[in-house]
Amino acid sequence: MVLVTASQSAKSESILDLMGHRLDQRPVPCLYVGPNKQFVTEQFEPRVVSLFDQAPTLMAKVQRGKKTTKTRKVVAGVPVRLAHAGSSAALKSDPAGLAFVDEYDEMLANVKGQGDPLGLVEHRGDTFADFVCLVTSTPKKGVVHPELDQKSGLAFWGKAPSDDVRESPIWNLWQQGTRHHWCWPCLHCGEYFVPRFDRLRWPEGATATEARENAWIECPRPQCGGVMQDQDKRLLNDRGRYVAPGQTVNANGFVDGEPEKTLTISFWVSGLCSPFVTFGERAAEYIEAEALGDSAMVQRSVNAGFGELYAPGGRDIKEWQQIARRRLPHRFGEVPDKVVRVTAAVDVQKTALYWSKRGWGERGTSWQIESGFLHGYTDQPEVWTDLANVLLDDCEGLHVSLALIDSGFRPDKPEEGWTNVVYEFCRRFKSFCRPTKGYDKLDAPIKRGVGKVTIPGRGTQQEIDIVRLDTDFWKTRLHERLAWPHDQPGGFHLSADATDDYCKQLVSEVRVVAPSGKPEWVKVSRQNHFLDVEAMNEAAGHMIGAQKIPLGMTHAGEKAAKPVRPAAPAEPTPQMPAMPPRDPWVGRRGWFGR
Repeated sequence: MVLVTASQSAKSESILDLMGHRLDQRPVPCLYVGPNKQFVTEQFEPRVVSLFDQAPTLMAKVQRGKKTTKTRKVVAGVPVRLAHAGSSAALKSDPAGLAFVDEYDEMLANVKGQGDPLGLVEHRGDTFADFVCLVTSTPKKGVVHPELDQKSGLAFWGKAPSDDVRESPIWNLWQQGTRHHWCWPCLHCGEYFVPRFDRLRWPEGATATEARENAWIECPRPQCGGVMQDQDKRLLNDRGRYVAPGQTVNANGFVDGEPEKTLTISFWVSGLCSPFVTFGERAAEYIEAEALGDSAMVQRSVNAGFGELYAPGGRDIKEWQQIARRRLPHRFGEVPDKVVRVTAAVDVQKTALYWSKRGWGERGTSWQIESGFLHGYTDQPEVWTDLANVLLDDCEGLHVSLALIDSGFRPDKPEEGWTNVVYEFCRRFKSFCRPTKGYDKLDAPIKRGVGKVTIPGRGTQQEIDIVRLDTDFWKTRLHERLAWPHDQPGGFHLSADATDDYCKQLVSEVRVVAPSGKPEWVKVSRQNHFLDVEAMNEAAGHMIGAQKIPLGMTHAGEKAAKPVRPAAPAEPTPQMPAMPPRDPWVGRRGWFGR
């Protein structure tokens, strides 16, 4: 069983209730595991003793004397072991029929080289056929988005790739289970919804003090928008229901259907549902943390206050769905009329090349022409032949003017005399390919230098141009483009064939500023290749002068026709010999053409 929720939501009290009930009704050895020794001995153990002393039916069953210690009790003839995650001996000492793992996300991933503490605990139940382990915690870092369930109409947390929530083991466990959500009914329309941070409201521009007094919950349905105050919370919880994907709930609170069949039953409860903390207090804590600009405080507010994953960089991360809305009707390989130049960028990995071609038009407006990846070991020549074919393929008559290729890859064990494969590729296609190196910070967005590559079979070296990029500048520029208005020059547009994965990768990192003032790009998803690719394309567009392309320029190299005001009648002039029309590209091929 897995329970994910905020602080002050009675997790520990629930553990004590379950432990006491089992010891009283059907005694079985119990094991409790806390995050550290101090928590177990100073906070939890006194509460266990209080439980045994206050419950009349347990009081007489507690064995007193020398066999009772701080970390081992005997009740109704069975042991109750209190252990912490840092002690492998305590986790392996006694068998258990019922185990509790508290604040799992705070535990060591490896206990003295003997593995995950949860794995050690689960083996304590091998001799009990009805062994159950309850795991609770507030979550930590990760990226997950609500997804509308078509069957129930509820916005459940979607399943995220394990890498996106790898810093929150409890969330990984939770999403492998049934994923029950605690739902409330709207007191106005009667429809159920999942309360979470995005339903919390306070007056625009309110201070923490003002938000504490005036925060409320808003129904997510636009046609309702009903307001619920903190005094309604008890009624909301009384009518609340657990609903999982695969189930529905009607206005009378009747839950129908079956959740996904798994070995784990899992529950998530928002911190907004806590009877001990008001809506206003949750809002005030978040506003104060945001105002101070302290990411650690913001994370604590999101994790402990709302029971939700914290995405580094705050809650204003661009949703990938917003990026997906930039898709236009043109398909991969088709070139919009306003495209004048084409660039390409390539991110090099050990077993794949991620690439994208981008067309450029008036005032730096760009369109995705085509994107993809080529599988193959990049220390072998085959995949580079495929890349050459991609880059040399024209786009409706337009060729790639400039291709930037990341040169940071090196084999795990480079052979003697090994030559950087990117340098060698760019030497072969030196007319339009440039290797790049990314730096966290440079004194200029782009700096050009010279490198040397050994020509195979000759033993001689040849100089090649190397482009050094300030990655912070170009990733920031890309994210600014993602927020650019669609209908204005300088926009960033996608093809209709742009995949959801491509859109997600564009926002796979967020920019945070450390207390020292140094900007850092933090991964919220392991797959970030197309973010790097399109950041390089932004630099390539700047290098070819895309921002200087005149308004109205079209794919054919002509300006769109403009209305001309009729000229005033002029005095007759002598006829001059007719001159042939001037080609607008004459003398400019080096700028507009390859």
